[in-house]
Amino acid sequence: MPGPRSVRALLEHLAINPETVLVIRGDTLVVKDAQLDDDDVIEIRPVTSGGA
Repeated sequence: MPGPRSVRALLEHLAINPETVLVIRGDTLVVKDAQLDDDDVIEIRPVTSGGA
């Protein structure tokens, strides 16, 4: 996706609820207001919860 754009704008474009995912750039968790550039590689992971 062309950048720069915020994580929140990217998730909106992809129709993903920001409250249901974590966005990771490299080894770093990024906040929803962070700016992403054209060459950034990110991973979008679903938030899971659990426990015993």
